[in-house]
Order: sequence, then structure tokens, then C-alpha cells
Amino acid sequence: MSTMTRITLETQGHVLLIGLNRPEKLNAADEQMLHELSLAYGQLDTDTNLRVGLVFAHGDHFTAGLDLQDVGPKLAAGKLQMVPEGGLDPWGITTEQVSKPVVMATRGTCFTLGVELALASDVVIAATDSRFAQLEVSRGIMPFGGGTIRFPAVAGHANAMRYLLTGDSFDAQQALAMHLVTQVCEPGQEFETALEIAKRVASQAPLAVQETLASARAIDSEQEKKQVFQRLASLMQTKDVARGMQAFMTKQPANFEGN
Repeated sequence: MSTMTRITLETQGHVLLIGLNRPEKLNAADEQMLHELSLAYGQLDTDTNLRVGLVFAHGDHFTAGLDLQDVGPKLAAGKLQMVPEGGLDPWGITTEQVSKPVVMATRGTCFTLGVELALASDVVIAATDSRFAQLEVSRGIMPFGGGTIRFPAVAGHANAMRYLLTGDSFDAQQALAMHLVTQVCEPGQEFETALEIAKRVASQAPLAVQETLASARAIDSEQEKKQVFQRLASLMQTKDVARGMQAFMTKQPANFEGN
């Protein structure tokens, strides 16, 4: 386990478990939590042994959003530092997005930055008791973690505006219908379901996974049509290709090493 107080870190094989750990405040994010979460994403990005991140929350709720008592004055003064040295913006707005896949498990309250963290993740498992909301307009501000960009792109403009402009909440089934989450399960099963998927991703060729992710995230699709063959050519030079081919021929699981 880590020495952080707002975020717990634990590794299972090649999976980094990132736990929001302020349950007494419904995991509301103060500046310290933002810093620690950023550092966790930085570790995921740079540690070559890590292949997948799994973000979850301790307690019954994922997050109530920003702790405005702590963050509000700093945000108003333009002095909120979200990404300390060695960190990476978990929402991929002020820095490059983490280069490795992120699986997220949510339950209970998942407001504002929690919704945006789901939108920035690659696979999201939601317990049926999850409640989502982008409440910013009700607080006189606007989403600044990618909600205005990714929510319309994922759910469609009209669906996103229904919630971005009202601050109303929606449930797990509505989130599934709008493609904000991947799968819905019973409360208490979301972590194990997410972990199983994370381990499946971690068992694949890591360089191939990262290039696939980068290609899927490419904003300029015309440019990516040219880039995808360059990505493939680079992967064809790796030893993991030979390991994958050998596994196919022998019908045995491949032991990918990321080279």
C-alpha cells in the first residue's frame, strides 16, 4: 500500500489499483486528493511494470465531486494547482492523457469530476446504485475536466445538454444507454468485475494495447488513417509479436513482456 492519505495504491500483477480514500467526506476531492490522484496517474504512465490502472473508491460512494470549501477559493483566485511535479492530469486536459488503459468501478454518488473521470476512462463498470450528475451550473461554474467536450461526443449533443445545462442526476441504466458506462452490475460486484477486465487487458501485449489506445483516441481521423500503419510497423518489430504468434501456434497463453 502507498503512504498517501487521500489515495491508496496497490499493485496486483501489472494492474495498479487506485483507490479514492476519503469516505467520511463521500470522497469529495480537496487539493490534496487532486495532487495524489495526479501522482498516481503519473506513476501508472511511467512505471514500465504497470499496464492498466483500476480506479475505484473506498466506502459506499465514488465521489461527491469537488470539495468546494477547500478548492473553491483557490479556483476563484486562479491558484488551484491540480498537477504537481511528477503527476499527470487524470482528466487529460492540462497534460497529455495517461498512455495506458484505465478501468473504473463506480457505486453510489458519482458527481461532477467523477463523471468526467469516467468519461476519461476506457472501461467503466457501474453498480446499479450509482447516481451521476454534472452539477457545475447549479454552483455557478462549468465543467472543466472535459465534461463539455467528452459528454456530447459520447452521449450525443442533446443527451449531454439535458444534464450539463440542468445539473439533474441520472442513474446507471441511463448512463449505460448514453454510453458513459460499459456495464452495470449489482452493488458490491463492481470492483471484482472491473478487476477481472483490467487483468484481461494486462495479459495482452502491452505495447500493442498502448498503440491501440492511442489510435482510438486520435482526434484527427484522417491523420490517424496514415498513422495506424506506422503504429503497426513499429509493433511488428517487437518480440511480443513473436510471442503472440507462438502462442497462437501452440494454443498456449502468451507471456508478453512489453518489448
